[in-house]
Formats: sequence, structure tokens, C-alpha cells
Amino acid sequence: MKLELTSTKNNPIMGRKELIFRIEELSTPRRADVRREVAVMMRTDVDKVYIRSLTTTSGTRVTTGIAHVYNDAAKALKVEPKHIVARNNPTEKAENAEETPNLEEKPEEKPEEKPKEKPKEKPKEADA
Repeated sequence: MKLELTSTKNNPIMGRKELIFRIEELSTPRRADVRREVAVMMRTDVDKVYIRSLTTTSGTRVTTGIAHVYNDAAKALKVEPKHIVARNNPTEKAENAEETPNLEEKPEEKPEEKPKEKPKEKPKEADA
């Protein structure tokens, strides 16, 4: 994966760096892989990096994205929206999947057969 920083902006109020990057890859890279690459490039922990978006233009091999690199991991959890945190932490997703019961593991239950009712007869029309 070839990761190239397009833009870097320091945001001291939020305690983060806002990055815009470009990746040349045969297919759209996984968010976890991009997060790891950005952490290595910025020389920081993976817990401080959050990928906001990844966009691949149709017909090209170029993916553009936005990432936030925080100075403090606790600050990141306060500032980043919950859905972004959930997308960037696949381990939480796997743990939640283990907690929910798997429907395929349950034995199949046969529904009870109801006795068939006789079709109702149409009322006869009275000749008047």
C-alpha cells in the first residue's frame, strides 16, 4: 500500500492533526490497514488515529481519505462521534458479535400443524 499525505493541518484547540491522504492500491484498502499505516507514518499509537472517511473513485485505483491523529487517546473518545469510533475498532464489533446468539446454532423447531378447516359454504340466495 502506497500512502501519500496530501494535506496536514494542526488543530491545537481539539488536540489533533487533521490529515488528508491518498492511497494507490488495486482495491479499496481495509480501514484497519489504513489506520495502522497512518499510525506508523505519524509515529504514534494506533489508538490515537481515527479514519474519518475513505473514498475510491469508480474506475481508478486511487483512494482518498481523511484521518484525525490525536495527542491523547482519551480526548479522541470524547471528541469523535460514536459511529466513527465503532468503525475504527473492529475488536469491539467482534466481541459484540460473540455476545449475541447465533441463529444458525439453534436446532430447528418444526411449527405445529394446525388442522385444516373446511371452507365455509356460500349462503344460498333466497328467491323473492
